[in-house]
Amino acid sequence: MMEYTTLKNSDLKVSRICMGGCPMGGYGWGEVQENELIDAVHAALDQGITFFDTADTYGLGQSEITLGKALGEHRKDVIVASKFGVRAGNGKTVYDNSPEWIREALQGSLKRLGTDYIDLYQIHYRDNITPISAVVATLEDLKKEGYIRYFGLSNIHQEDLKELQPYVGKFVSFQDEYSLACRKNETDMLMIADQMNLTPLTWGSLGQGILTGKYDKNTVFDSNDRRSRDIYVNFHGKKLLKNLEIVEVLKKIAKEHEKSVASVAIRFILDYLPESVVLCGAKRPSQIIGNAEGDGWSLNNDEIEMLKKISEE
Repeated sequence: MMEYTTLKNSDLKVSRICMGGCPMGGYGWGEVQENELIDAVHAALDQGITFFDTADTYGLGQSEITLGKALGEHRKDVIVASKFGVRAGNGKTVYDNSPEWIREALQGSLKRLGTDYIDLYQIHYRDNITPISAVVATLEDLKKEGYIRYFGLSNIHQEDLKELQPYVGKFVSFQDEYSLACRKNETDMLMIADQMNLTPLTWGSLGQGILTGKYDKNTVFDSNDRRSRDIYVNFHGKKLLKNLEIVEVLKKIAKEHEKSVASVAIRFILDYLPESVVLCGAKRPSQIIGNAEGDGWSLNNDEIEMLKKISEE
């Protein structure tokens, strides 16, 4: 039975395992087939997953197009989240939170998704130019106009709290990178969740795939896979070797519980971060089914401590 939670300051009831839409963009994750992506969305629905996260930048909008196509008549039965704040300009990535861009980006997302509203509209990145007051005012107007139901944050940290404090109760959630391969944001996430009264959503929850147990030190990615680049540290150098140590512990626990390796990594977050929601990207149905095994059970205290110790940074 899938676990559900209601995002803070809202009536959005979501599955605690969310299908992340970055691989659905069809760019940077190796070979991706649209029919498999659509089948993966349908598999998620079959597993009780009701929360789908995407962004206008994933595949330059392709993720939203594919998700909208896959959901079809199921749109009314699920919670769809998307993001704004990043756009392409003269071949460069430009952060833009201006009211004009928020409205333009939203209309583009609605068209690609084939819907007339978005349940959760999130600031992808702050532009450090537009006052947060102007962003919130625009989002509040869009709520009143019926284009969005609620709004959230992404990639924020302790230093952002002073600016955001006057808006406690306005936002419902925030996203940040968090996994057993990346616990550097843990303190910030717990503090923000508490002080801003927000539901934490974790992205990169499987460390871009390293925590699935499918890869080793000899894995070589094709040039069309972003993980081939050194910037994706989970698959390179000392960080890779450290992650493989974590994977060995995950495999041991997975065997004891008769679960997938990925599901143990997911379960750690669900048990360790209170009321959290775990975002996991997937390219095919088998990955969704393996991820969904993270639902409906718990790690014991010894297992949690074992994973905390091996993943210390």
